[in-house]
Amino acid sequence: MTSASTKIKTGHSLRRRLLVSTMTAVVLAALLQALSAYRGALQQADEMFDYHLQQMAYSLRGGPALGTPFLEDPRDTASGYVIQIWGPNGVQLFRSGHSALPPRAVLGFSDVQLQGTQYRVYSLQTAYQTIQIAQDMSARTARARALAFRAMLPMALMAPLLLLILWWVIRRSLLPLERTRQQVASRAADDLSSLSQVGLPDEVLPLVDELNLLFARVQTAFDAQKSFVAHAAHELRSPLTALKVQAQALSRAPDEGTRTLAITRLNQGIERSIQLMNQLLLLARQGADDPIGADGLPQDLATLTQRALTDALPQAQLAQIDLNSGDLAPVYIRCDGDAVLILLRNLLENALKYTPAGGQVTIELNRVDPGYVKLLVQDSGPGIPTPERARVFEPFYRSPDSVATGTGLGLAIVKAIAERHHATVRLGESPTLGGLRVEVRFPVVQPR
Repeated sequence: MTSASTKIKTGHSLRRRLLVSTMTAVVLAALLQALSAYRGALQQADEMFDYHLQQMAYSLRGGPALGTPFLEDPRDTASGYVIQIWGPNGVQLFRSGHSALPPRAVLGFSDVQLQGTQYRVYSLQTAYQTIQIAQDMSARTARARALAFRAMLPMALMAPLLLLILWWVIRRSLLPLERTRQQVASRAADDLSSLSQVGLPDEVLPLVDELNLLFARVQTAFDAQKSFVAHAAHELRSPLTALKVQAQALSRAPDEGTRTLAITRLNQGIERSIQLMNQLLLLARQGADDPIGADGLPQDLATLTQRALTDALPQAQLAQIDLNSGDLAPVYIRCDGDAVLILLRNLLENALKYTPAGGQVTIELNRVDPGYVKLLVQDSGPGIPTPERARVFEPFYRSPDSVATGTGLGLAIVKAIAERHHATVRLGESPTLGGLRVEVRFPVVQPR
C-alpha cells in the first residue's frame, strides 16, 4: 500500500507538464521578443536622433551671415543640444550655452569627448559658414531607452494575458480526462460497463476504446468463472452424494458379498471423484498459465504422439478397438511437453470412450500448410452433431445423446492447452471412418 501510494505521488502530472512547458515557451519567446524590440528601438532611436541633428544643421544654413558679431544664446538648454556656427575665416558667429566644441570640425557625424561629457556631433560646411550640432549622449541614451521601453510595453502586457489564456485552454482541454477519471473512480467494483466516449478528444478515444474492450473481456472472464464454479459445484455434488450413499450401503451390508459389492462401488465413486478433481485442477491451471512464448523449448510432436499412443494402447485393447497411427514424421513445435501430452491423451481417451467395440481410432500428423502441422484424431464412433460442436468445448457440457459417462471436461482442457500453444481446434466428420474428426493445428518451428 505504501509503495503504491508513493509511486502515485512521485508520478508526473500531464496538466503540470503542459502548463510548465507552454508557459516557459511563452515566457522565453516574450523575453526574446522584448529583447529584440528593445535593441531595435534603440537602433531606430539612434538613427532618428542622428536624423534630427542633420535636419537641424540644414535648417541653420540661412543663419547668421559672414561678419555678423558674435552671438551667444544665454539659455543653457535642457535638451542637451549644443550649436556652434563658424565663419569662413574661423570666427565664431554663434554658440548656444557655455560649452565650446573643438574649432576643427570633422564633416558629417563624429563622437567628441569634452570636459567629461560625450557628445554626438554633426558638422555641415557651406560657402559662408561651418555649422556644428552636438547632442549630449547621456541625455540621448536616456531618451532612447525611454522609447525602447515604450516599445516593449505591449509585449510585457501581452505575456501575462497569453499565460492566462494558455492555462484556461489546457484546463478546459483536460476536463474530459478528469470526467473519465471520476467516472472510473466512482463506479462499483463489479461495474464493468463501458465508459462514456462523449466529448473525448481523438487522442484519448483509442485509450478509452481499449479500456472498454478490457472491461468486456474481464466481464466475460467473470461470467465464465461464475459459470465454471456453478457447474463445478453441481458436478461435485453428485459424486459426493453417491459416495455418501455407498458408504451408508457399506455400513448396512448384511453379508460379505453385499459388503464386497458396496466396497467396489465405493472405490469406483472415489476414483471418479479423484478424476473429476484432477481434471478441474488441470483446467484451472491451463487457464491460469501464460501462453507459450518465443522462449519455449522446441519439442518433437511425433515423439509426444508416440508416447500418448503407448499410454492409450491398454485401454484400446481392453475395449477391443483398433488403435493405430499414420505418418508420424518428426516435426517440432514450441510447447510445454507435459501439457501437449495431456492434450493427446484426452483426445485418444475421448475417441476410445465413444467408439464401440470392434471400431477403429487413428492418429496422424499432416504437414499440408507451410509453417503448420495438423494433428488429426479420427474414430468410427457416432460423432458429434454439427449444432453441438461449438458447445462441447464448454466445461461440463455433455451431449444429450451421449452413451458414455464422463465429466465433460476433456475437450475443454484440449481447447485450453491449444490456446496456450497458439493452436486451433476444429471438429468435423471423419471422411474415412465416419465418426468424429478432431484437427489441432500447431505452428511449426525449427529444432535447435
